[in-house]
Amino acid sequence: MSQPDWAQLAPNAANHAPLSPVSFLKRAARIYPDKTAIIDGDTRLSYRDFEQRAVALAAGLAALGIVAGDTVAVLSRNRHEMLEARYGVPMAGAVMNPINVRLDSRTIAFILGHGQARLLIVDPAFADTAQAACAQMPEPPIIVWMRASDTSLPDTGHAYEDLLGKGRADFAPVTPDDEWAPLTLSYTSGTTGDPKGVVYHHRGGYLAAMSNAMAFEMSASSVYLWTLPMFHCDGWGYVWSVTAVGATHVCLPGIDAARIYDEIEAHGVTHLCGAPIVLNTLIGAFDAAGRTLSRTATFALGGAAPPAAVIRKAGAIGFDITHLYGLTETYGPAALCVRQPEWADLDTDTLAARMARQGVANYAIEDVAVLDIDGAPVARDGAAIGEICIRGHTVMAGYLDNPAKTDEAFADGWFHTGDLAVCHADGYVEIKDRAKDIIISGGENISSLEIESVLYDHPEIGEAAVVAAPDDTWGEVPYAFVTPRPGAALEAETLIDYCRQHLARFKAPKRVVFCELPKTATGKIRKNVLRESL
Repeated sequence: MSQPDWAQLAPNAANHAPLSPVSFLKRAARIYPDKTAIIDGDTRLSYRDFEQRAVALAAGLAALGIVAGDTVAVLSRNRHEMLEARYGVPMAGAVMNPINVRLDSRTIAFILGHGQARLLIVDPAFADTAQAACAQMPEPPIIVWMRASDTSLPDTGHAYEDLLGKGRADFAPVTPDDEWAPLTLSYTSGTTGDPKGVVYHHRGGYLAAMSNAMAFEMSASSVYLWTLPMFHCDGWGYVWSVTAVGATHVCLPGIDAARIYDEIEAHGVTHLCGAPIVLNTLIGAFDAAGRTLSRTATFALGGAAPPAAVIRKAGAIGFDITHLYGLTETYGPAALCVRQPEWADLDTDTLAARMARQGVANYAIEDVAVLDIDGAPVARDGAAIGEICIRGHTVMAGYLDNPAKTDEAFADGWFHTGDLAVCHADGYVEIKDRAKDIIISGGENISSLEIESVLYDHPEIGEAAVVAAPDDTWGEVPYAFVTPRPGAALEAETLIDYCRQHLARFKAPKRVVFCELPKTATGKIRKNVLRESL
């Protein structure tokens, strides 16, 4: 028997359009034109305003000569202009390059040059750094300055608000012909060399937005507080997700615990994201001030596994933790710890231990696997360690102009994360360490995360990081770097004894150093800096 002629049912204009997250703003502006889309201090923008300003930005960029495929970089805090650029830049057919605001001028100059940025939109708070970076470039980009509330704009370049009036009134926003076209260019932190340029495509941005909105259970009634830098992995995709559901963005220029509490209470914030340092800061500050939230807010935590103690403390304040796992190369969240109904009956410690796992694949990810050195799945016994490898729709297109690193990352048809993990019987993945952070002492593998989890359980510890230190006898031994909570009176030997009481003795740190922990702009502890200090 012959088969039907399926090939005759080809895609056409009636049933197919390239996916792009830019379409979410058009939809939201049609459905919720008068609803508040953005709250940024005293500024309030409706969805109608939001769309009009994004289109005006695109028209202004076109008037300055920006064409399809050009790179437009943005160096900014979480401001409404940053959100407008997320839509206005691709509406001009360009690729947005959000830059980490904590980077030095040399690194920014490298990023601008490597990404061949034609134009740089700058928050005046970073005027000196931006100008120093451009001074190091043979062909610096055009500079556009956002509005400054407390300082005058530099004499060179263009003013953002003026740019919005430069375009033609009949400008038609560009829509991608190919959903695989580049959407954004995000650079890795570059702690061990020059940063790599991770390329996101429109299709991935669209699916990341939908996936994360579902995982976070967002709706039009949601209010999202920007405690996460928008430059980091497209704000984990929430620059798109919040708009997709017609929710409200609340911009926050920096982490200030008192202001965060006020914003949550004033605007009825329902969702926020951040690295462990952000959550730890809020827990410490709210606890010290005796503050709890009047309504529960869902906090998506990423960057490192939250110790059980942190999950317990967050719950007492009013934060409902959603644990996410991902990387720059996976548009942020690639896995989440999905709560099972039967977990509701677990005691607090057991529940916290379950929630600390990285979990299962997010909606737009096909598979998250833990593979051994031969590429085979490890046993689902919670003990066998392998590397987390990922396949799915929200994996980067590759590294810009770096085919060798791209091929290495995509070896054997998987994206290799470099994270070491186990897989439990229920299929949930649990990170044990970064490959480079496993401590091999006397032939025994010691997980730095296991030691850190014990340290975080101590009531007087605010932050902790454990790294391998060279040792003549054992090869490597664990060293702990600790930031005490305000007012704490800790001693190194006391903490070492505390660890011995909760760990096998060989796993206890051999030395404890009290200090402020160095971090990246996204709150990740820079263990490479700690290792270099040894």
